[in-house]
Amino acid sequence: MRRFAVPMMLIAVVAALAAFGTALLAFPDTAAAQGARAALPPDAWTWGLLAAALSTGLSSLAGGYAVAKLGTAAVGALAEKPDLFGRLLIFVGLAEGIAIYGVIISILILNRLA
Repeated sequence: MRRFAVPMMLIAVVAALAAFGTALLAFPDTAAAQGARAALPPDAWTWGLLAAALSTGLSSLAGGYAVAKLGTAAVGALAEKPDLFGRLLIFVGLAEGIAIYGVIISILILNRLA
């Protein structure tokens, strides 16, 4: 049961991000002021919100998958050679960076819409 604690937590985070993105798509009037939205066609606003939600959600899924696979290998390597901790921590951090890049892209998309 302990083995599935981290993937279930990542699934919960991705589900929350997907729910937030769906709420933005369903209720775009509450997401931004009417003045900023009037300058864009409705389709551009909807596709922009969809792109921001997809970039965050998919990058979070990819980051979670990468950390899950890399974390398993890192724990196995640490069991045999504990002095590899620093190197393996860098690899896990690079895998987590995938999700951060997706959030940055989402922020850039949302800034372009506003």
